[in-house]
Amino acid sequence: MHIAICGGTFDPFHRGHLEPVLDARDEIPWDHVIYVPAWKQPFKQDRVTASGYHRFAMAVLATRDYDWISVSDVELQRGGTSYSVDTLAQLHEQHPGAELDWIVGADNLAQLLEWREPERLFALARFVVLTRGVVSMPQALLPRVRDGRVIAVRTPLVPVSSTEIRDCVREGKPIDDFVDPLVARYIHHYGLYKEGIA
Repeated sequence: MHIAICGGTFDPFHRGHLEPVLDARDEIPWDHVIYVPAWKQPFKQDRVTASGYHRFAMAVLATRDYDWISVSDVELQRGGTSYSVDTLAQLHEQHPGAELDWIVGADNLAQLLEWREPERLFALARFVVLTRGVVSMPQALLPRVRDGRVIAVRTPLVPVSSTEIRDCVREGKPIDDFVDPLVARYIHHYGLYKEGIA
């Protein structure tokens, strides 16, 4: 079993979280992809987010058409700061014998060696960097590239960000081009992002 894991805040879940992964699966035929909404990301400690329940629900809605995609609440159940190394250890317990890939964006490369227990991270998973062009690997990561623990996959750019979507909601602008229709309906139904965060 070859499983890809995609972690993030997903506040809200949008096309940029899904479409590059669909494209990457054409190159790496993962058996399963697991999205993992974070309780609190280590590098975003100061930002208030929508509740874990809402972020989990939006990810489920956005991926409902793909039977090979699931959404895991392991980090939401664990609480506290969401460290990828702890999540990978849990997922190895849940999927014994599986080969795990952790999907990251090219913008996360510079911080990758600052993640908790980087040596253990690379032992637990291969890191797949989604990039729209030639990626410039930090010098410190080159040994991991050479041993195959960091690889790059080119995927098209999806010009959208969660920040832009939240701003649009607050300003009363449409978000239908950025998110799944059911996610847009969910955001409006629960009044998310209008006045602070629900």
